[in-house]
Amino acid sequence: MDIDFVIPWVDGNDPEWRAERSKYVAPGESDNREVRFRDWDNLRYWFRGVEKYAPFVRKIFFVTWGHLPEWLDTSNPKLVIVDHKDYIPEEYLPTFNANTIELNFHRIKDLSEHFVYFNDDMFVVSPTKPEDYFRNGMPLDIFSLNTVFFGKDSVGHIIGSDLTVLNEHFKKRECFKKNFGIYISPVYGKHLIRTVLLFPWHYFQGFYNNHLQSNFLKSTLERVWDQEAEIMSQTCSCKFRMPTNVNQWLIKYWQLAEGKFSPMSSRAGMYYKVSEEKINKIYDVVISHKYKFICLNDNEKIEDFDTVRGQIADMFERILPKKSGFER
Repeated sequence: MDIDFVIPWVDGNDPEWRAERSKYVAPGESDNREVRFRDWDNLRYWFRGVEKYAPFVRKIFFVTWGHLPEWLDTSNPKLVIVDHKDYIPEEYLPTFNANTIELNFHRIKDLSEHFVYFNDDMFVVSPTKPEDYFRNGMPLDIFSLNTVFFGKDSVGHIIGSDLTVLNEHFKKRECFKKNFGIYISPVYGKHLIRTVLLFPWHYFQGFYNNHLQSNFLKSTLERVWDQEAEIMSQTCSCKFRMPTNVNQWLIKYWQLAEGKFSPMSSRAGMYYKVSEEKINKIYDVVISHKYKFICLNDNEKIEDFDTVRGQIADMFERILPKKSGFER
């Protein structure tokens, strides 16, 4: 089967983008912290990792507001540049809401039924094969019940919106009867404990999110839009992310509830919030190829950003020193 990768990117330091954004933002309406815009300058390693460790990918759809990294070779036959206006309905544009960008992926021309969605802080760091993303035509995922964290700067309210929609369409007990074999798979290891403890509740309280790339069926996005057009459109009409939005996790949860996934081990990848204290550990697990996937999330508590950024770049150079065919 064809597998495509989708990665959105924004140059938060582009003065034209910032000027456009400032026309629509109101005080307190959006997250304006510098941590949301600063550049780690490691996107090239995402492309190097994909070329080296996921050579089977059919197309890479690079989604952008209109700007591009100066080093990106757009002539690569696997690369498709997608401007927001190429696929997002006009009534939602311009948008500075990641949820709008994500929830319209199914409209991208020529996108495969099987696609993998990456943020630009999620990297492929060891050899992978198609079965690490999809098995028997189904996206790999971890089924583990969880509770929702409502904290400062969290997306708890958005997850709550996702679950509100999900519980309107699916009965938890019926889903368990239908999908018991893939809900209680031993491959989940310790994550089974959460599922067992939260099973008595009659509704879905939440799911474990591993903060790595998401494996999707395009048809699931189409189905959610077909059945919940109003809430999807309400989200996409917001220029900036709002607590009342739904997000791409609704699509993930929908696939889990339908049983349209194959069990995946949590040992395939790891999420890290980058810090001075963790940088040595991150360095070691990447160069030792302990995981296939890694997410390196920014952290506003980093005191010496330039030094940590240099350490991350050096780490990637150790495993991905050669330019990819996506670089000039």
